[in-house]
Amino acid sequence: MKFYVVNIRLILSVILLSALAAGFIVSGRYIAASSSPKEIPVYCVDTEKNEISITFDCAWSADDIDSVIETLAKYNCPATFFAVGDWVEKYPDAVKKLSENGHTVANHSYSHAHFNNLTAQQMLSDMDKCDSLIESVTGKRPVLFRAPYGEYNDTLIRQCGNTGRFYIQWSVDSLDWTDISADEIYNRVVQKTKPGDIILFHNGTKYTKDVLPRILEKLSENYTFTLTENMIYKDNYTIDHTGRQHKNK
Repeated sequence: MKFYVVNIRLILSVILLSALAAGFIVSGRYIAASSSPKEIPVYCVDTEKNEISITFDCAWSADDIDSVIETLAKYNCPATFFAVGDWVEKYPDAVKKLSENGHTVANHSYSHAHFNNLTAQQMLSDMDKCDSLIESVTGKRPVLFRAPYGEYNDTLIRQCGNTGRFYIQWSVDSLDWTDISADEIYNRVVQKTKPGDIILFHNGTKYTKDVLPRILEKLSENYTFTLTENMIYKDNYTIDHTGRQHKNK
């Protein structure tokens, strides 16, 4: 029987060097090795301005739209409404009111499908159909897109980029569509918001229209409100792994 003396330090050093070469360890952090970086949408913006963007996903009723528009006007808050195409078909008057009051009506897909299950061509067809519906009502063709359920993959992000669209996520989620209370919605938003954040609400929910004035009142003490399309960078930018958009120097 033969015995071999194993140099543990040497073996560990070889493993470490191999990991560094393969891209698994960078500055003490573990990352997945990849020949190409994962595509990331815009979650928020790195800005020196104390500005934030209020957004709504519209897929249910439109009963609260007049109230929401009134509140937004009171606090000088232009907002971005990501509308599902069949919602636009059902409530064209609401869509027109939003646009006429200075808000952006953006694309939230035509039928609220799971985009991760679609082919590239199906993605484009769905987005084009919703864009055309919105343009027919507002006279403006959307450039912003947000997929249902916040889903995305490399194919979708690239399809948006190839067609001049910007995929917009959010960095503060009000969770107003869940069973949490109005006070919980309020606390989530005002405590989490920072400059450059994109805040997600939904219309047609139980508490949103009633708690919105309190939220905007508080946020207006420290922030100015701006449309998402005006806050994001359109060119010469990078997006880090958290989805924060940075202007290149």
